[in-house]
Amino acid sequence: MLEGSKLTAGEIMTLEVISVLPHTSIRYVAKLLVEHHISGLPVLDEDQRLVGMVTENDLLQWSDELSGKQAWWLDMLAEGHGLASDFLDLVRVEGEKVRRVMTTDVSTITETMPVAEIAKLMVAKAIKRVPVLRDGKLVGIVSRADLVRALAQG
Repeated sequence: MLEGSKLTAGEIMTLEVISVLPHTSIRYVAKLLVEHHISGLPVLDEDQRLVGMVTENDLLQWSDELSGKQAWWLDMLAEGHGLASDFLDLVRVEGEKVRRVMTTDVSTITETMPVAEIAKLMVAKAIKRVPVLRDGKLVGIVSRADLVRALAQG
């Protein structure tokens, strides 16, 4: 039904997008998702450029345990000596940052993309939201709910 629509991303996108930085804690992101009743959000660098997306699924897959590769490197660094607890605490804290769990291969769109094309992209990629960029910077986001609202409006 969206096939005949003349609407574009710029007309249906959500403008007030909640986003985080790569060094934001995973627990803080979880609180944002719950408080704002959303299931994912963009991760931006200090220049407001998109560097990833973090979703509920990313958080559910997160583990604060060291991977085998991380443990191997720490053993190599220690070279038979115990690692300082401060260093281990730093490694643990760094492992709890969004950059560790976010998806970096993110599909994006422009404001001029027709809603029918957005719907096709979301279905093909099995995604629930797509960031809208202008000149490489985030200007909005289109979610499945935005598409459903466009469908309801006719």
